Amino acid sequence: MADSARTIPAEWSKLGDYTAARIALGRTGGSQKTSDLLRFQLDHARARDAIHGTMDGPELERGLRNLGLSPISVQSAAKDRAEYLKRPDLGRILSEDSRRTVASWKSERTTEGRDTLVFVIADGLSPLAVQKQALPFLKAFLSLPTIAAPGPVFLAEQARVALGDPIAEILQAPLLAVLIGERPGLSSPDSMGLYMTFQATTGTTDERRNCISNIRREGLPPEEAAARFHYLAARSLKQKQSGYLLKDESKAEISASSE
Repeated sequence: MADSARTIPAEWSKLGDYTAARIALGRTGGSQKTSDLLRFQLDHARARDAIHGTMDGPELERGLRNLGLSPISVQSAAKDRAEYLKRPDLGRILSEDSRRTVASWKSERTTEGRDTLVFVIADGLSPLAVQKQALPFLKAFLSLPTIAAPGPVFLAEQARVALGDPIAEILQAPLLAVLIGERPGLSSPDSMGLYMTFQATTGTTDERRNCISNIRREGLPPEEAAARFHYLAARSLKQKQSGYLLKDESKAEISASSE
C-alpha cells in the first residue's frame, strides 16, 4: 500500500531544473496541483501588471546622469496607456511637442556636429523591463572601448520600436538603438529587447533592424547583451548597413580569440 502511494517523478521532470517554463507539472488525480495553479495565477498577474505599469522617469534620469548621459523625455501620439494598447500605430508616431523637443536639441547641437549613436529607452509592453535592465546595459556598454559618440538618451513613453526612427531622422544620427520592454511572458515579465538600425528614417521596415532579445538576468545578462551590441554597432558603422545584411558573428569571433 505504501509503495502504491509513493510519488514517482517522471523521467523528464529534471528538465524543470533548466527552465522556468511550465513543464514537468505534477497532478492530483486528474487535476492540476494547487501549488502550480497558484503559481500560474501569480505569474499571470505579474505579466498584466508589467503591461499596465509605468516607467519611473526621475529614477532613470538620475541613473543616466550618473553615467554621464543626457536624458530627454518624449512621448508618442498615444495620449495614455489605454490608447497605446488599442492603437499600436500611435505608438510609432512622435507627438508634436516631442518632435519640437527633438528639433530644439538638434538646433542647439548644430555647431558641435551630429551625434553618431542615439539611444531611445522605450517603455513598450513592459516598462518594468527597461526600469530594471536599461541602466545596467548602458553602464556595461559605456565601459567598453568607444566606437561612437553617444548622443542624448530619449526616455519615450507609450512607445513602440519605430518611435525611434523619426528621432534619429531629425538628429541625422547614423546609428539608432532602441531599448524597449518586450511583451511579458508568464516566466519573464521583465525582458528587454534592443533594436539597432543604421540610418533610420520614418517608415523604416523591420528587415533593416538587428534585434537582441530577452535581456535580463535569467536570460541574456545585460553585460553580455552590451558586448553583443558593441560588436554589431562597430560592424554597422564600418559596413554602413544593418538588419539582414549585417550578420552577428560575435560568438564566433570571441571563440576564435580565446583559442
